[in-house]
Amino acid sequence: MNELQKVSIIIPCFNDAEFIEQSVQSAQDQTYENKEIIVVNDGSNDETKAVLERLESKITLLITQENKGTSAARNTGIEAASGEYILVLDSDDYFEPEFCEKAIEIFEKDFETKMVTSYGQRFREDPFGPTIKPGGGDLKNFLFRNASLGTMFRLQDWIVVGGYDEKMKLGFEDWEFYIRLHENGGKTYVIPEVLFFYRHKENSRTQNANLHKYELLSYIYKKHQNLFKDHFELFIDSLLSKLRKEEDQKIRIRNKIEFRLGEKFLKPVRFIKSWLNKSYL
Repeated sequence: MNELQKVSIIIPCFNDAEFIEQSVQSAQDQTYENKEIIVVNDGSNDETKAVLERLESKITLLITQENKGTSAARNTGIEAASGEYILVLDSDDYFEPEFCEKAIEIFEKDFETKMVTSYGQRFREDPFGPTIKPGGGDLKNFLFRNASLGTMFRLQDWIVVGGYDEKMKLGFEDWEFYIRLHENGGKTYVIPEVLFFYRHKENSRTQNANLHKYELLSYIYKKHQNLFKDHFELFIDSLLSKLRKEEDQKIRIRNKIEFRLGEKFLKPVRFIKSWLNKSYL
């Protein structure tokens, strides 16, 4: 393995005192030896600051800045990186120890690979949630959904596309970055093993992003309108497929026994209410 190829593991952190230690340990435990760990404290509270100070011996570089959002924190960490490869790790998630080693092997075999990701698992306290299998692939796969999980990419590619969009403070910033990363070719390779663990918690960035879903989608569609125009038929097919799935889900809910029982119970109540309303006319 080429020792000149360093991996910079970037961990942005905002008020994550409870979980940041596990993420840092995950970075430190990577079997790929030529690595550095950069943590960006993005305006965290005193509790988180205290934990980061305690972990400083395990961190190559700790950067503290005022709160600017996830995109800005990632960019800050990557700007300070000295590695040829970048692995972005959120402060409440973690990787299996062999992820970096397996990802580097893939990059070295195929220069067309823009990113490497893997199967993942959602968890709360214990990693027993469903296995997530991202699609990976080329631009077409990323235009309509985020087809990756925790990822590694080349520093040079991050430079070429201009880093993460710091205007996107509400979420989906990783997906938008991946679109630009694949815009001029290349693909994402998915390691068919569960090597990434995604923590599911209340008030997560993903949940908050879903609250602003349509606003964020509008921003992405308009920013990359030329790409969507070039793939208009695929865009329409994807949109209709989502609408069809939503409609099918509504039908399944209507057909549930609980729903049918509720309808039977409410029918006489509605009749009485209607009769009373007519009586007052």
